[in-house]
Amino acid sequence: MSVGNTTQAVNFDRRDLTLVLGENLDLGGDDSGARNGTGKTTIINALSYAMYGNALTNIKKDNLINKTNQKNMMVTIDFEKDSIDYRIERGRKPNTMKFFVGDTEKEITDDAQGDSRETQAEIERMLGMSHDMFKHIVALNTYTEPFLALKANEQRTIIEQLLGITLLSEKADRLKEQNKATKDAIQQEEFRIKAVTDANVRIQEQIDALKRRQTLWSTKHAEEIQKLQTAIEELQRIDIAAEIQAHSAFKTWDQTRKDINELSSAITRSKMDLGREEKAIAKTSAELVSLENHTCHTCGQEFHDTKHQQVLGQKQKDLSTAEENQRTHAATLAELQLAHDGLGKLGPRPETFYDKESDAIHHQATVDSLINQLAAKLDDTDPYAEQIVEMQSTAVEEVTYNVINELTSIREHQEFLLKLLTNKDSFIRKRIIDQNLSYLNARLGQYLDRIGLPHTIKFNNDLTTSITELGRDLDFDNLSRGERNRLILSLSWAFRDVWESLYQPINLLFIDELVDSGMDSSGVENSLAILKKMSRESNKSIWLVSHKDELSGRVNNTLHVVKENGFTSYNTDIEIT
Repeated sequence: MSVGNTTQAVNFDRRDLTLVLGENLDLGGDDSGARNGTGKTTIINALSYAMYGNALTNIKKDNLINKTNQKNMMVTIDFEKDSIDYRIERGRKPNTMKFFVGDTEKEITDDAQGDSRETQAEIERMLGMSHDMFKHIVALNTYTEPFLALKANEQRTIIEQLLGITLLSEKADRLKEQNKATKDAIQQEEFRIKAVTDANVRIQEQIDALKRRQTLWSTKHAEEIQKLQTAIEELQRIDIAAEIQAHSAFKTWDQTRKDINELSSAITRSKMDLGREEKAIAKTSAELVSLENHTCHTCGQEFHDTKHQQVLGQKQKDLSTAEENQRTHAATLAELQLAHDGLGKLGPRPETFYDKESDAIHHQATVDSLINQLAAKLDDTDPYAEQIVEMQSTAVEEVTYNVINELTSIREHQEFLLKLLTNKDSFIRKRIIDQNLSYLNARLGQYLDRIGLPHTIKFNNDLTTSITELGRDLDFDNLSRGERNRLILSLSWAFRDVWESLYQPINLLFIDELVDSGMDSSGVENSLAILKKMSRESNKSIWLVSHKDELSGRVNNTLHVVKENGFTSYNTDIEIT
């Protein structure tokens, strides 16, 4: 604004009523309009800008910069809350913002045009007061729209914040975030349980498959053991000497069988040969008879030539050969028959356990081998048992619902609390409204009475307001300018009392020209009396911005704001470091 050539400082940490008067030397410095534009309201705008990043009035941020300098605007405020020192530095062209807690500067990571949303939110949480509330209970300005002139929902917002209902909403918002985090945690736990359950199902399927293989292995193993035991028992029952003797007898029996079979075959062949020769003798004899009768043995005709004698001689020779062969075959048959009869009748085949004599000879070695196989088989370890036990004990994870049950309980509790915090019919909201509204109405009534306004103003349970005078309902606009200012001041003071009773004391109060506009002498006197008592008994630092020079004799301290050559200065003795 008009401060720009030299850094100015004001100490607000006082315990009295300070009158802020302006003197515009550029306009003559007398009473003829020389009280305006000196930079009195600039003090409040600077304070508002430092704390909230906005002026008290609707001034664009860049228009806060001194027009002559056009750069390097900086506002710094040092204050204390809850025994902790704070410092805020905020400026434009260049845009800058610093926030100190004690001697430590807070890191600002989202700086944008000299503002930081996160840091500003942190500052307002620390202050515990919104900018709108600041304008109604700390810095009253004629350009600020009066509370009762606001729209109904805007009035409700301020009253809810004042009574602590907004705090419930803020807690509800934080609780919603916690509730969302709880729901997310429940969902993650459900996913985890499902994943564990699915994994357990797959592992159980593997275990079941191993158990089936184990059953097959056990069955086959038992069968093999039983087979070996049976074989050993059977072999141990064998008389091995008799077995070997039986094999020897079998050799003899088998050889006799072969000899008998050979002799039988030879006898059969010999009989066939003998029969054949007998048939040849008979045929040849018949032919000789025919030839001796000079008849051809082939065609039956008479046969008298020399050829007859040749054929007859040949047939006689053939007969002689056949008869010789007959005698030979008969002798051979007799010999074969004699030999066959000498072998006698073949008895039954000797019974043996082993097919081969060599197996019988190695009988004990076979028994010993089977015993060793049985011992090895009995020592066999179940190849599946250890895998099954390990998978059951380590791979299968126990599914517990303790975490999800606890989270579900927390979620239900959070949702119950959310209903208590957000439901308009909640007994908590009703209790807060009932308790604090009665105190607000009582304090407002006292201030209205002391400031000299005969009207009755009451906040109703639905957070609406009613204005009555002598039983007649009125609107805020029904009041005169002076009456409205009395009501604005009384509302602000009542708001402040409620605020301090619920939260923390505020040492600072600005009243910018409200006692100048339309207020009669009694209204001014009553207002001054209230402000003096407030500063004296409650140790408040109250700053009354006014054009009324005559008020300077009514206060202990006056801050002169002087504008000269386009720049504003304050008559303070504060050393600027």
